[in-house]
Amino acid sequence: MSVNEDRDPTMGEVRKAVRSEKLQLRLDKDRENDKEKKSVICVEGNIASGKTTCLEFFSNTADIEVFMEPVAKWRNVRGHNPLGLMYRDACRWGLTLQTYVQLTMLNQHTRPQTSPVRLMERSIHSARYIFVENLYRSGKMPEVDYVVLSEWFDWIVRNIDVSVDLIVYLRTTPETCYQRLKMRCREEEKVIPLEYLDAIHHLYEEWLIKGGLFPVTAPVLVIEADHNMQKMLELFEHNRDRILTPENWKHGP
Repeated sequence: MSVNEDRDPTMGEVRKAVRSEKLQLRLDKDRENDKEKKSVICVEGNIASGKTTCLEFFSNTADIEVFMEPVAKWRNVRGHNPLGLMYRDACRWGLTLQTYVQLTMLNQHTRPQTSPVRLMERSIHSARYIFVENLYRSGKMPEVDYVVLSEWFDWIVRNIDVSVDLIVYLRTTPETCYQRLKMRCREEEKVIPLEYLDAIHHLYEEWLIKGGLFPVTAPVLVIEADHNMQKMLELFEHNRDRILTPENWKHGP
């Protein structure tokens, strides 16, 4: 303790408080700078629109971490397959699957970010705005289930940081997705009709293109994705800077 502090203990406490406040301000600034350096990009689109191909394309890029949709978890929850159950009987299992989707996507959003850029396949937002919404609109989800899921989602958005900095929308026709589904032959997807893909497509268009259905809290980069694999890889390369450079996001599509 200095001579002045020894004479006046109050002065010492004041100085300690000032030092503590300065330290806190510096820590807050460091956290803010750290947050500014890190970005979250979500690749959105219909089933079989090419999201996995997009993420795999950028997966070897430096300073990027890639989070695929946790489909393996949706297929096996302690031996149960809620994804398969939902596709076979959406009226019975829609709430079950979407509750777990919401949990697992929340986990994706909140995991500590170790790279400047996080590239995610879909998001907790599309889980709610596209897939829960489709179940409800199609009459396969009772209103009480829809309201409960919506309440949970609204609480999450208000209380947890699930923000997104850029949405890359792989825009495809339902017919293209349907043909790709038949070619890749995933077991759960064999029962998906063209009408389902059409409904998902229209919800994505309402959300990300037309606006007004639900909030779009990030710039949207639209990439037309009806092309073959080689053309899509060329488009991803062509759009590399638009996807990975924050300075370009404010300009939109």
